[in-house]
Amino acid sequence: MKSVAVFCGANKGAVPHFAEAAAELGRLLAQRNVHVLFGGGSVGLMGVLADAMLAHGGRITGVITEQLNALELGHPGVRDMIVVESMAERRTLLIKGTDGTIALPGGYGTMDELFEALTLAQLHQYRKPIGLLNVRGYYNPLLQMLDRMVEMGFLKERNRSLCLDAAEVPALIEKMEQYEFSAVPK
Repeated sequence: MKSVAVFCGANKGAVPHFAEAAAELGRLLAQRNVHVLFGGGSVGLMGVLADAMLAHGGRITGVITEQLNALELGHPGVRDMIVVESMAERRTLLIKGTDGTIALPGGYGTMDELFEALTLAQLHQYRKPIGLLNVRGYYNPLLQMLDRMVEMGFLKERNRSLCLDAAEVPALIEKMEQYEFSAVPK
């Protein structure tokens, strides 16, 4: 992978493990010379990720909305910052041209970005790995819901495999590097 979009929270969450994972991900991606695209924020897990990338000489691009940038939430250390009008435009730019996406723990925005990528994959418009960094089981209920979608006939079993997951950064990166697109048409 040469570039990856990372979706993550504008908050650090309730436990320090989330920030530790964001820092580890930033460090590892910088060391592997992977270009990271992220939401552009200086706060929460976004800020931790960007700080780690910058501290380890990584290449990082922020994509932030005008509204969020006006609130002075843009990361001041990220020189490559793209300011867009809408969240829809932000999602498109984050995913477009990347070699994969990774979702750290987050809220509505992270889920929005994650499900955009999964939907595009299901429609064969994004054929790259989509990974969940399942820190301390954060995504267990979501993974159970995806399994329930299969059980109830709303998601094809093979398309369930579009969503990779691992609890540790190295394991997730390894799964993503070995990924082969195999979605079936909706």
